[in-house]
Amino acid sequence: MSRVREIQGKCVDPADFAREYVEYVSAVLKSIDPAEIAAFARTLLAARDRGATVYFMGNGGSAATASHFANDLAIGTKTADRHFRIVALTDNVPVLTAIANDFGYEEIFVRQLRLVLDAGDVVVAISASGNSPNLLRAIDFARQQGATTVGLTAFDGGTLRATVDLAVHVPTFQGEYGPAEDGHMVLDHLITAYLTHAVRSGT
Repeated sequence: MSRVREIQGKCVDPADFAREYVEYVSAVLKSIDPAEIAAFARTLLAARDRGATVYFMGNGGSAATASHFANDLAIGTKTADRHFRIVALTDNVPVLTAIANDFGYEEIFVRQLRLVLDAGDVVVAISASGNSPNLLRAIDFARQQGATTVGLTAFDGGTLRATVDLAVHVPTFQGEYGPAEDGHMVLDHLITAYLTHAVRSGT
């Protein structure tokens, strides 16, 4: 049984449920490897320094996280002299639906990357399961083109965690999408907060 289902089974009062859920998510966050977070932050800084573009992608709730990540990094860290080049492959609905309709859903990200990806760019896939075919196909293409690949994963990490150059793993029980996506959003705000200070202070 997952921890969330256990909490659901024993907490009738919403305050008790909230307390237990927050405690569990706090434990999940504490179990993320800080070295993985640091490596991700350094990867993004290095991309900025060389003028590379960082592409974010995901499905469902992870698509929303990809868009949120792109917003925060592109706008929140912006400086007058140099900025992060950030694109969310989730944001153009006409393009997504056209590709899905004409070529299949598994192609929605890779066909976008084929038009714009350069060697040295960074491709970030966000997936709780780590097994979404459209993400894996795009990551395979990115690796073939000489891009750096990053996976933000959960559950057991799936194929994505084993495939990317760098994984930042949020350890949760299988199927616990809420805590997994909570963790990914905290990574968004943590990374953005760090990079905002780093680029503005020149560190």
